[in-house]
Formats: sequence, structure tokens, C-alpha cells
Amino acid sequence: MKSRETIQLAAIGILGVLLLVGISTNFGRTSTSFAEETKVVGTPPERESQTFVPTKTTSSNEILSLSSLFKRTENSVVQITTKVSEIDSRIIINGNPFERQSTKLGSGFIYSDSGLIITNNHVIMGSKTVDVTFVDGNTYSANVTGTDPYSDIAVLQIIDDFSEEAMIPLALGDSSEIEVGDQVVAIGNPFGLSGTMTAGIVSQIGRLIPNQEGGFSIPNAIQTDAAINPGNSGGPLLNLRGEVIGINTAIQSNTGEFAGIGFAIPSNTIKKIVPVLIKNGKYEHPWLGISGTSLTPDIIKKLNLPKNYKGVLVTTVIKDSPAENAGLREATFNINQEIKNGDIIISVDGNKIKDITELIMYLSENKSIDDKIELEVNRDGNIIRLTSILKERPSN
Repeated sequence: MKSRETIQLAAIGILGVLLLVGISTNFGRTSTSFAEETKVVGTPPERESQTFVPTKTTSSNEILSLSSLFKRTENSVVQITTKVSEIDSRIIINGNPFERQSTKLGSGFIYSDSGLIITNNHVIMGSKTVDVTFVDGNTYSANVTGTDPYSDIAVLQIIDDFSEEAMIPLALGDSSEIEVGDQVVAIGNPFGLSGTMTAGIVSQIGRLIPNQEGGFSIPNAIQTDAAINPGNSGGPLLNLRGEVIGINTAIQSNTGEFAGIGFAIPSNTIKKIVPVLIKNGKYEHPWLGISGTSLTPDIIKKLNLPKNYKGVLVTTVIKDSPAENAGLREATFNINQEIKNGDIIISVDGNKIKDITELIMYLSENKSIDDKIELEVNRDGNIIRLTSILKERPSN
């Protein structure tokens, strides 16, 4: 039997659209934390009116050899360095905790010849200005243009004169076309080793990864076995045509170093979010306001559901959320903390939902703030339909 505590710990977070994080994987971290490897930059006023979608890119329709791919794209990948202040409360000087400066390293890639760079939010978090270093060793200052902690994407704008650089944007591919087994390469700066390329395949698609900074899980991530280590964050995951199909963002490891499993945010998410970050500085995610978990055999048995029943058990309903307004009910438990009953979401807008991952991906890809949502719910064996209007995800 699943206790209330066990079920809630198993609950997987719904992006801004749904649930709170409940996945317990250990993503590799260095002493400065793997979530601190990259940075974001801002657009100076004189550049804001420029077109941000590049017309010249490194993309081509031909399948490139690995060496040709690297030569074509290496100048478009940069190293990002951020200085952050750390407080050590164990050391007191003149009555104040000791403050020291530390450096975080990450990667990024050119998005526009106007000096826009894409990277991860978690690497630049806490910084207003960062250093961007090209493969030729030239370094420029950049400001933060926009950040989205929930999707772990940030946009930087170089503010120095970079006229001597050949700013060649990388083309964004269509991540919906990738398949398991496709060959991919990652280029970045693992452990500060600039211009490093690793190769592998797409191990799986549609993964849900926890985002410890944003508090909501990131849906539809690409899993790869191309080696990704601390410092790779924010760098591109490329197909063999030299197109970006993802941003390298996390690893799953017990040691903090690559263990065969890496994750990248898909390029179609970049296409959706980055233009909004450039324009508004932030991206507003829709929010339903529940925590939930996929149905396990134990839960199915306890609730007397048919074998292999599919859906999402609602474990928590947030007060004043769209979910509460719709009338969703959270699970209840007996004196032994064994589940008694609870609403089970089985479809959204007429689309059958197999598990929590499908629910998260549907809402994040198809819904916006103020959209109407229609839920089909199994409540104590009766199928009911509930509706509500999605709100903006609350800030942490």
C-alpha cells in the first residue's frame, strides 16, 4: 500500500501548467553546483529594434562528418563566465558574515548576429552581467536580456563592440522530428575545457526532468548519451546538419559527473520562449495548481480500478487555483495513511492522458494563460467533466 507521504514524494511536478515537483533524481553538481554553470545577457537600447531571427546560419541540408560539423559550428559556441558572491556565515568579520567571490562556467551559442546569445538560466542566475568568450579567446561583456527559470532558458546581449567577430548564428532545427537512435553532438566547455565536442545518440525523447531552481519540472526533454559534464550547460545539442535540436542542461549522476545520461531542452521550446524573452524579458507560464502522480499497480488495486487503468491521481489541490475553481478534489487517506479515494484525471480537452508526463506536456505545449481547460475525471467510479480558466504560474 502507498502511504500519503510516499505518494506525495512520488508526485511529479507539472511545469507551470500543473503540478509541483516530485521527482527524486540526483543531477550532477560541482562545488559551485551544476545548476550554476551558465549565464544570461541583456539587450542594449540601440539594438532592441533589430531583427533577432538570423538569416545566415551554419545550417545546411547535407549530412556532415563529425569533423566538418565541428569546423562549421565551433565559432558559434561560446564560454560564459559569471562571478557570484557567496556568504560564509561561519566566518564573521566586523560583525558581518564573510563574503567571497566565486566563478561559474557554462556554455552558450549565438542566436543572432546582433550579439544575442542563448544559454541556461541556472548558470547565470544571480548575475546581471557576464563575460562571453569566443573560441579565438576574445572576451566581451554581456547583459541579461531575459530569463525563464521554469524552462531554464536565458538570453544574453553582448554590450561591447564585437565588430571584429564573425557572428554566425546557429540554426534551430525541429525537435519534433528527432527519433531515438538519431546521432547528435554536444559542443561546450566541460570543466572549462573550451571547444569540446562529444558525440552520441538520442537515447529517448519526451523526458520530464526536475528543475530545482524553478520549482516546476521541465517537460519534453531530450535524453542523450553524448557526454555532458559541468560546464556544458547552455551549449548546443546538434544534429548532423549542424542544427540546434536542444540546449544541454542537466545530467543524472550519483557522482556529479557524466554517467551516460544527459538531458537537453528541445529546440521547439527555444523557438517558443526566446522571442518572448527578447521582447518582454520573461515568459508567463499557465498554471492549473495541483500535485499529482501517475497510477501505480498498488494505487490501482487500492482504488478498485481496472487493471492497467491510465490517468493522474490528484494528490494536492492548491488553494484559489484554477484546479480548486474547477472543483477538483485531492486524495484522502485512512488512519493508516492508506489511500481511500481521489480524483483521477483521465483526459484533458478530450485528449486521453496516460500519465503525469503526458499531462504536463499537453498543457505546456498547447495551453496559455486565460485558456479554458476541460478535464474528464474519474471520481469514485463516476466520470465527471470539470472546466476552469488557467492562471499565470505564481512566482516562488
